Amino acid sequence: MVSPAAERGRAVRERLLNAAAELIPERGWTAVSTRILAERAGVTPSVVHYHFPSLPSLLSEAATSEMRKMLAGLNELLESTPSPGDAIETMLASVEEYTGADAASLLFIEAYLASTRDDELRERIAELVEKFRQRFGEWLEQHGVPAPFETAAVLAACVDGLLLHRGLGLKAKDPSAVLRRLLSTSPEEERQCGP
Repeated sequence: MVSPAAERGRAVRERLLNAAAELIPERGWTAVSTRILAERAGVTPSVVHYHFPSLPSLLSEAATSEMRKMLAGLNELLESTPSPGDAIETMLASVEEYTGADAASLLFIEAYLASTRDDELRERIAELVEKFRQRFGEWLEQHGVPAPFETAAVLAACVDGLLLHRGLGLKAKDPSAVLRRLLSTSPEEERQCGP
């Protein structure tokens, strides 16, 4: 049985993580201060450091937690996707809900940028992406796609790139046909994908 104090501590920790996940896209990674974060979570600044060793570690945990949720959703989508071509459609459909200026997109962009200066954050994000690429590669291998792990890496990077371009107001015209060619297993399938 969990003690009431432990439950309150868990609830405060969750409020801090949720506040950080809101503030990062609103203000930018470097503009989130302990004071602003504590205010948003409804706690005193000292509580932030009671639950987390530092502000960067809290921001890192908040961002990677949101990334983990998104990647788990993609893994679940793969489980219900019958073919590699359908996997492309599923991944591209998941991109459609992001504008590049929405909170989730901005959170990811801020986290990627912050990871260029934070080795621990970079390792955490790389681990999440690598696990997804591995899982996707295994799925592609089960579906007979040549070079499945290399293909998974390129497709994951393409989806990231499409999201980044959306932030610039740019959309790719019919990326599905291009990406389907990466998954073709025969010359006949390549002809069916079109130019």
